[in-house]
Amino acid sequence: MNLVPRTPVGVLALQGDFAAHRCLIEQLGGEAREVRTPEDLVGIGALVLPGGESTTMTLGIEREGLAQPLREAAASGVPILATCAGLILLDREHLAVLDMRAERNAFGRQVRSFEADVTLDGFGEPLHAVFIRAPWVAELGAGLESIGEVEGHVIAVRSGPILAVAFHPELAGETRLHRWLIEQATAVAV
Repeated sequence: MNLVPRTPVGVLALQGDFAAHRCLIEQLGGEAREVRTPEDLVGIGALVLPGGESTTMTLGIEREGLAQPLREAAASGVPILATCAGLILLDREHLAVLDMRAERNAFGRQVRSFEADVTLDGFGEPLHAVFIRAPWVAELGAGLESIGEVEGHVIAVRSGPILAVAFHPELAGETRLHRWLIEQATAVAV
């Protein structure tokens, strides 16, 4: 079965490590499209909201008029993978796509960054994860499934075709989450 979606995977490219996500998508055989304006969302099969600095990303989203188009993409069923700051962007206080509240820098500032092998329900063997000024989910609302924890804190949630994690799989060369996203896009495209 061909796992490559017929349409490109959008990668929000306002700030953060979007290039590493683009490379992973391409490594898996997908086509990646950098998203900077609402027009860049037209025709995408899936979307990555990368890590970075959530305040800067929020300002860029507002400046470019992307907030409502991003909400509409999520509401229409576009599969989304959100990592680190991307998880924050999806919470109630930002785009309000997921019924949750993220706690920024929850594990501590830059010097408290760490790497760990984490188990996520549905992903088999532990994934190697890089946590940099990472958030956690402080409040989990209706319709969200917690699929991973570190030190008793929720670091991964899923709601239908949306997966949000508090870490950077792209910095560890971990491809399983991106493969999941491409599989979701392929299922939607069929």
